[in-house]
Amino acid sequence: MDGEERGYWRWSKRDFFPEESFQSFGSYRAALSQTCSRFKNRLVSRSDDDTERFELKKQSEHEMKRCLTWWDLVWFGFGSVIGAGIFVLTGQEAHEQAGPAIVLSYVVSGVSAMLSVFCYTEFSVEVPVAGGSFAYLRIELGDFAAFITAGNIILESIVGTAAVARAWTSYFATLLNRKPNALRIKTDLSSGFNLLDPIAVVVIAASTTIASISTRKTSLLNWIASAINTFVIFFVIVAGFIHVDTSNLTPFLPYGPEGVFRAAAVVYFAYGGFDSLATMAEETKNPSRDIPIGLLGSMSIITVIYCLMALSLSMMQKYTDIDPNAAYSVAFQSVGMKWGKYLVAIGALKGMTTVLLVAAMGHARYVTHIARTHMIPPIFALVHPKTGTPINANLLVSIPSALIAFFSGLDVLSSLLSISILFIFTMMPIALLVRRYYVREVTPRADLLKLIICLLVVVASSMGTSGYWGMRLKGSWIGYTITVPFWFLGTLGIVLFVPQQRTPKVWGVPLVPWLPCLSIATNIFLMGSLGAEAFIRFGVCTLVMLLYYLLFGLHATFDMAHQQIVPRS
Repeated sequence: MDGEERGYWRWSKRDFFPEESFQSFGSYRAALSQTCSRFKNRLVSRSDDDTERFELKKQSEHEMKRCLTWWDLVWFGFGSVIGAGIFVLTGQEAHEQAGPAIVLSYVVSGVSAMLSVFCYTEFSVEVPVAGGSFAYLRIELGDFAAFITAGNIILESIVGTAAVARAWTSYFATLLNRKPNALRIKTDLSSGFNLLDPIAVVVIAASTTIASISTRKTSLLNWIASAINTFVIFFVIVAGFIHVDTSNLTPFLPYGPEGVFRAAAVVYFAYGGFDSLATMAEETKNPSRDIPIGLLGSMSIITVIYCLMALSLSMMQKYTDIDPNAAYSVAFQSVGMKWGKYLVAIGALKGMTTVLLVAAMGHARYVTHIARTHMIPPIFALVHPKTGTPINANLLVSIPSALIAFFSGLDVLSSLLSISILFIFTMMPIALLVRRYYVREVTPRADLLKLIICLLVVVASSMGTSGYWGMRLKGSWIGYTITVPFWFLGTLGIVLFVPQQRTPKVWGVPLVPWLPCLSIATNIFLMGSLGAEAFIRFGVCTLVMLLYYLLFGLHATFDMAHQQIVPRS
């Protein structure tokens, strides 16, 4: 800032585009003529811990308030993860893919999610900033890799918020004993856009407003709502074990091991949302202590809860009788507890409410840090001086989310959302391995080359395993005898030939490089189960992101890195 302090609400051109490249048409044309050289510069440019932790914060003009403890983070973990997914996906996959072995699917997906949690925890302790995975990748893999991740984060934020808000409307209608679409307005628009949802808009507006007012008050509200949801979940588990019928568990593997893994790829997304906790590191009083407890503690408990809920459903009803659309409600009716469906609907509504609330906080903090680097206009990096929250960043996510939720059923975007999440989760363990084994100006070039070769072998073999699984060659395991040993050799190569260059100061992922490499393999494996359409949409969205980057983001970040910024006045 120059001279006197400016107000929060301002909308001048220089607040959006303060970089030298955008001050006139001539300067922009000159910037475009240097696109190739600038791209080469940003492709190899990497940030560092101090820049992300201290220098970039100045772009926000005011500090976020450090007011969260491990207790808050544990409940934020519950609030961000336990939504409607457990109530919807369990019955669907038990009926169609896994049978009673759905509990094993939750174990597999829980282990995979925990591997990602390990990586997030180490980074968030070492680099406690609001940017989460974006900041971590910017440090280890460079500006361009971070941008692709940033695009997926913003896409996931907008589409994910809209999807949960529409689901909220459906469950609210169910609670009122009406059909899921009963509260939506029918129009003559094309299919997929003809059911307008004003309730979803109101829900998004409410969650955004609460998240913008105060981090501390949002934490309190999340704690209350999550406590109610926990009671509902406890009821579901106890009711299932009271009405136990062990004969319903036979046969345990009706669809074979393949069914367990296919179901695991779907129910994995019931664990989504934990990455929001990493973005709250900047507001945590003692990150080195509170974040490991909050992330690892909440996800460990959630994994146990999910397994118990899946087991209780499988014991209440035969898998062939489970209703894929309203599993728990119908299961309660089958054991004479018709009123139980209302409790399930309340639990799902409470779960989705806390997911929206925590997502509003997490997504805004992602956007704030992305804006600090000028990949998007820096006005979205501003923190309000009174609330200590990034209100502009909240609006950037909530307004397009509300528009999409109002018009779109989002059926075509659901798989795109999944692949975006898995892409980010795959990049994280790669970044962690680079952090452990490569230090600029210290690591010999030969060791760097060995690390790159080993990582390529691990990624390629994981893709091979995923591709072979996707071919659905029943009873054939020949391909795995090639791909899995290559994954093992790639990981072993890092152990034997690449010395570790960095040791975590406080908390680190155990069994490196084995756990990060296993995380890479599981995320790519799950990604491969999403089908060709998801990858086509992902490719189209990536091309759009690249177009934005080459026209705007590249030049803004280049000017930011070289301090070619016109002061705000």
